[in-house]
Amino acid sequence: MTTDESVWITGVGAVTPLGSGLGEIESGLLAGRSGVTRVTRFPTDDYPSRIAAQIGSVPTPPGCEPSEFARLNALEQLAHYCAATALNDAGLLGPHREARVGLVLGLGAEWMFLWETDHLAGGRRIHDPALDRESTLERTRRDLGLTGPALGLSAACASGNHALETARHWLRLGLVDICVAGACDLAVTPVGLATFGNLRALSRRNESPEAASRPFDRARDGFVLGEGGVAFVLERAEDARRRRAEAYAEVAGCGSSSDAHHHVIPSPDPSPAVGAVRRALADARINADEVDHINAHATGTPVGDAAEAAVLRTVLGEQASRIPVSSTKSLTGHMLTAAGAFEALACLTAMRHQAIPPTINLDEPDVDLCLVAHEARPHRVRIAVSNSFGFGGSNTSLVLRAV
Repeated sequence: MTTDESVWITGVGAVTPLGSGLGEIESGLLAGRSGVTRVTRFPTDDYPSRIAAQIGSVPTPPGCEPSEFARLNALEQLAHYCAATALNDAGLLGPHREARVGLVLGLGAEWMFLWETDHLAGGRRIHDPALDRESTLERTRRDLGLTGPALGLSAACASGNHALETARHWLRLGLVDICVAGACDLAVTPVGLATFGNLRALSRRNESPEAASRPFDRARDGFVLGEGGVAFVLERAEDARRRRAEAYAEVAGCGSSSDAHHHVIPSPDPSPAVGAVRRALADARINADEVDHINAHATGTPVGDAAEAAVLRTVLGEQASRIPVSSTKSLTGHMLTAAGAFEALACLTAMRHQAIPPTINLDEPDVDLCLVAHEARPHRVRIAVSNSFGFGGSNTSLVLRAV
């Protein structure tokens, strides 16, 4: 354990409904540009919800031959691109070979995606276990030549925050020299859209896709399915300083808890989620009144948004009327496993541009919070909190601090 335990984010790679380049993504966030459209990849006429926030084709990442990249399946391409681009952004895609580089990826329903994709193409992969000997995590680790430990995790919507927390822990313990951490999900598939649609969890505003994702709005009728991936490079601050790396932010605090209540419905008792946020603030050694911005988990479901508002009012107290809160799911839909990772990126955007991305479609708020509606708000952001409260009651909160 070193004297300075600070861990910095020094690289970012992403593919999202708002684009794949950091500049394009940040422009979309600050412009309040919706990534929600009608689903066109497969027929949806008999689906209750026919809209989603989708990504385009994944670009070939730096250091990879296009022909080799094309042989990967879609999820492998997404994970490889995010990790390779993050390493390249940090200036470590080549020089990292002698270091112990760890990999922590949230991957959600990985095998369900692969089996469904193969079945729709006429294959029988689900009937032949021999074809599933290598996971997306292992393929990404091998293709990038990463020699540190590798961990795949599935904590639903909280996966991205858990990945960042795990990476910070590994670095502090000296188990790795560098760590790539993030999450990916490709849930906009026939089964994915049908499953959440039949659960009545999705918005049915099929005639106005861009207006469908409405966190904290009185007229919200469910979330919009999204997809994508984000990866970060994390390093100990002293190592990053030594090589004169530029830092996006410090991973200053992490907190987690479990509702142990229901596999989908938020707990009526806010105390577990309150505990997660308070632990993150305590871990960062800050008080609630030092927070400059909160990226809420808010998905656009009637019950979930109200539950989170109660959590924030409990944690923030009188500060709830002052600290700006927004939900970027209004722009990207709910990226499920990748949601927490993307929303950490949204917090970095707020810090880098000193402006808070808006919650679009927020015409009639029904919660008592300081909400940023319709347009980005110029605001000093040095400390940002990102909440991710996942299915199954997995609650996480992340504190990022400007360096």
